[in-house]
Amino acid sequence: MTDEQKQQLIRGTIREVPDHPKPGILFYDITPVLEAPEAFRACIDLLCDRYAGASLDRIVGMESRGFLFGCPMADRLGVGFVPIRKPGKLPCAVESVTYDLEYGTDSLEIHSDAVKAGQRVLVVDDLLATGGTASAAVELVERLGGDVVGCAFVVELSFLSGRRKLPGQDVFSLLQYDK
Repeated sequence: MTDEQKQQLIRGTIREVPDHPKPGILFYDITPVLEAPEAFRACIDLLCDRYAGASLDRIVGMESRGFLFGCPMADRLGVGFVPIRKPGKLPCAVESVTYDLEYGTDSLEIHSDAVKAGQRVLVVDDLLATGGTASAAVELVERLGGDVVGCAFVVELSFLSGRRKLPGQDVFSLLQYDK
């Protein structure tokens, strides 16, 4: 299967849910991709192909869907996986960041010893929307001394301009939606 065929398979598997979570919003649901082994494998194939020569040391994934894509990528690329979690979920010393949402704030945490100075790190999540979560993850990795070599997503809602919150980062998404 070609890369283009893989992208078409993934796009055809993603479910579009109108008016969720509120009227006027079109929600791009990746859960059918997780249920379809060929589509999920295509996601991992394309993401891993992109970073196969990147000399990564770690992949970080944000709770919780970043875990779903980041873990198999880390396994296939032979690097460690680091979870970035909501507050209070990690059992040891953490580094924490609070960031703005459209209506309020949120926080993320990473174990303080999860990334060593100079390690090359890829940030992975299922979706890039406004960029707040990804930007917070980059900040956490950089606070620990890691070198973020890129940010990878399955879906990008390009109309929300999330890339703007990731200046200087190599941002890659398998699929882009303009509405």
